[in-house]
Amino acid sequence: MVSPVSRGRSDKQLKRQRRQRKEQGRRSQRSRHLEVVDRQSEEPDLIASIGAALSQAHPLRLIELVSALMNTLDTRNLHPTERRPAKSDEMTLERFLNSFIEIDLPETTAVLTVASVMLSDELQAARMRRAVASRQHAMPGWLGRLSGTTSYRAVEMVHVLGDGDDVILGVRLPTGHEISAVIYIDHNMGGVVKDAFVVDEEIGTLIALMQLQIGDPDTTWTDLDLGDARARVEEAVVYGAITFPPFETDTWPMSRPLVEWLVRGLPSGGKGYVRPEWSTGDIAQLTEDFFSSEYGVAVDSPSHRHLMQSILWFGTDWGPGDPLRWSPVNVEMLLSDWIPRKVYAEVAELTTAPDMLRAFIRYCHQRQGIRLALTTETLEAVDLWEPEYQRIIRSPRAQGVDALFEAMDMPMQREADEPGALLDLDAAMLDFNEYMLSVLCESVGGEETLRTLDERPLPDEAFDWTGIPDDVHDRVSEVLRLCDSCCEQLLDSEFRTACRRFLARVAVGDPNIFRRRGATRTAAAAVCWVIGRANNLFGPDLLVRDLLGFFEVSSASQRASTFLSAAGIDP
Repeated sequence: MVSPVSRGRSDKQLKRQRRQRKEQGRRSQRSRHLEVVDRQSEEPDLIASIGAALSQAHPLRLIELVSALMNTLDTRNLHPTERRPAKSDEMTLERFLNSFIEIDLPETTAVLTVASVMLSDELQAARMRRAVASRQHAMPGWLGRLSGTTSYRAVEMVHVLGDGDDVILGVRLPTGHEISAVIYIDHNMGGVVKDAFVVDEEIGTLIALMQLQIGDPDTTWTDLDLGDARARVEEAVVYGAITFPPFETDTWPMSRPLVEWLVRGLPSGGKGYVRPEWSTGDIAQLTEDFFSSEYGVAVDSPSHRHLMQSILWFGTDWGPGDPLRWSPVNVEMLLSDWIPRKVYAEVAELTTAPDMLRAFIRYCHQRQGIRLALTTETLEAVDLWEPEYQRIIRSPRAQGVDALFEAMDMPMQREADEPGALLDLDAAMLDFNEYMLSVLCESVGGEETLRTLDERPLPDEAFDWTGIPDDVHDRVSEVLRLCDSCCEQLLDSEFRTACRRFLARVAVGDPNIFRRRGATRTAAAAVCWVIGRANNLFGPDLLVRDLLGFFEVSSASQRASTFLSAAGIDP
């Protein structure tokens, strides 16, 4: 929807570049995909962004920009059905970087230099280095010494309930600059990187700040063997790359090429996460220990023992594989999804699962020495999710493989009620095509919108005050003013129209948002962030941090979720 941001390079400069390239014999015939990149590279927005990053005193800005650029063409971001060898007319990272070899500018030289150290493909990296060696541009001294970057320390931040760990890397650039990478690995989802970011802060200082802000007695900070840190992060990146839909945040996976480069600087041969091994005998012993304890004796019955088998199945086979580990998050997963979808039993038996789970949580936490406050918090999660759980188990629902296909709008194709009939894969693929069509409809706002979609830009239109209560006009006006200012300076009139429409929809949908106290800057940032994410705006041309920096806020995602709900959109 939103056209690239244009920034101030003069026509004279563009003509001079074109003339220089012609004189150097660089106007050879290219395939269509390289011509597209060549034209994009001449546009002032990308070149100007690279130039601005190159002019910064700290190297991190340019390194982050190149990481985001490389991630844009990373095939791991594609839907699994689209992960195939690229056709001759399709853009790939290799083709994109090769096109930069043909464009002899200081900015492309900088990108090639950084990319050459981030690339894991040594042959491709060597090609980048040869191209850079033949150029005469004056570059910052640190740029040619990036290969001397050292990842020298790793710290693991762990919470006692074990939902996930942060691996923090301390890195020293050859200039002496210190940076730190924070990688969050989610164990509930099977040990995947769920978020990561890099900051220009020395690791010891960063950890001291985090400890001060978190102030949590249940969180520990431990130095981690460098080889183990590498093994854990690399495994988690791989698992995350095969998870679909992928996890996305303001900084991930844009920072993935950067994180992978820093991790490659650590020693190899370390140990990843070791999944606990629970034998049949171990499970039987745990079951008996629980039902003979003060917590389990009151719920000891054949139906509860049957349910306990299912709960222990969840505990050993899902998440980190520890049936003694219970937190509010995995309580939610168990009650809102796993038991209703996986466990075949009568409603009367399923009804009692929350009571037995409460008893088992008390037993596990007492056995592990978990603080009472955390036990209370986990039990409150059972209270929170029980009404929804009781509703689900009393409702018609698919289970097992049927539930998976139902979630994708792909019903199982079986012979008429024949027990054990297999899935008709041809029919399933037809349903999959319908599913993908439904995804497109949802992405643009409905079937009718998709049918009438065209390339015409949104008109430049005024803000619509219809239906917005008078008492919130002042607050809405202030948010509107900030959004308009951002669009005028960073974006364009089409983006402004989209922001105005969304803001009006929020104000009509839930005017109480603007009656409550709250920073208007954060509200405006949330509006622009939502429209940017919906239109795939963020990338090398405009980083999320640039947008948030305009409003002088650090995050907008939480407020954005509130606004989306007010507008009637599932966050």
